[in-house]
Amino acid sequence: MKPYPSMKPSTLVMFLKLFFSLAVITTTILLFVGIGGMIQTKMVTSPISSMQGLTAEVSSKFFLDMVALEVPGMDKEEESSTFSQKNVSHFLFRFVTSINPADPKTLLAREIPGLDREQTILLRKGTNQKEIALPQDYTPSREVVTEGVPDLPNLSDPSGTQQEGERDGISTPTPPNQQEGGTTKEPAIPQKPEAQPDPAPPVKRAFIYHSHNRESWVTELEGVTDFSDAFDSETNITLVGKRLAEKLEERGVGTVHSETDYPAKETGFNYNFSYKYSKKSVQEAFVTHPDLAYFFDIHRDAQKRDLTTATIEGVDYAQVYFIIGYKNPNWKENETFANDIHERLESEYPGLSRGIYAKDGSSGHGEYNQSFSPHSLLIEVGGPENTLEESYRTADILAEVIADLYWKAESVQAVAMDTTSN
Repeated sequence: MKPYPSMKPSTLVMFLKLFFSLAVITTTILLFVGIGGMIQTKMVTSPISSMQGLTAEVSSKFFLDMVALEVPGMDKEEESSTFSQKNVSHFLFRFVTSINPADPKTLLAREIPGLDREQTILLRKGTNQKEIALPQDYTPSREVVTEGVPDLPNLSDPSGTQQEGERDGISTPTPPNQQEGGTTKEPAIPQKPEAQPDPAPPVKRAFIYHSHNRESWVTELEGVTDFSDAFDSETNITLVGKRLAEKLEERGVGTVHSETDYPAKETGFNYNFSYKYSKKSVQEAFVTHPDLAYFFDIHRDAQKRDLTTATIEGVDYAQVYFIIGYKNPNWKENETFANDIHERLESEYPGLSRGIYAKDGSSGHGEYNQSFSPHSLLIEVGGPENTLEESYRTADILAEVIADLYWKAESVQAVAMDTTSN
């Protein structure tokens, strides 16, 4: 039997170099990730899409091929390198579109619930949070969310009872020269007929709507205990939006509120297309009221009570947080507006805000109709175990803060216009 040949010194040196190179590269990567995580925790202000997408698409073989570029003889396999034209083009396509040509599931994930989920990124947190609880959303069954809706909904109003200013659930205050039912008020004392111009309608600056309009609370629905069943056609989040609209109007901010019931309005309603449906409401409102500048999509979160409730001076409030759609190319402006509200709440009502979160849109949303305005936000108020009264209290505070920020912005704009004119 021939003796087993001993390893040549040159081969041993090569393996030692390889081992040392891999150790250095691995240590460098771990340090880089660790330092990046510390910086993100302390100073996070935005999701870094490019890095997130890059790390998600790079395979482990990438690093081996990268080392092989520097270590001769390491890459002896016949299979193609990561840096081949095919693999590079494959990587770029997947990075840009989030679709893996080798995995049909990624193409269907945008349309089929459960195949993919959005990543939620914490941008700013509330100072008094006991626990960082990411936003949670239950996708209800079709039977629950469309309960009481006929197969072919009649969207017309044959009785003619629809009030002026109400269309598709969008309502505005009745003009001051009209009574209920649309009849014009007659003056108590006859006056000399004179041509009088119609009074200018009040300027509407804020629009409140609800993409998931039937989100409700187990505390307000008889016999309902499961969070995924907390949906109702009447007792739902639109009541909170209505309260917010009324309080903004009281503070001089002209507001339009949409109570559109999308399961009843949209034939073949699909819960996963909620933001497409609500986008039409935003577009219609903007056409009807071109002065609109503030858009609020009010939701109800799905976390348990101890994560959605703040007790301030002995009174319980439904906590609030803000969602930023990262697919909106101008998301930073929306985040700035959300932070203005968040910081004000932190200062005057510590513990009420759960913070600001961004969603990357990996499941097909990610924009949330926020491209219409830099003052467009998705706001989550409370959870399914909060009460309507607790949500009303939060709506009152939101109206106070939003109105103050609005009038502050208006005064600054007025001063700027006055300076320009002079």
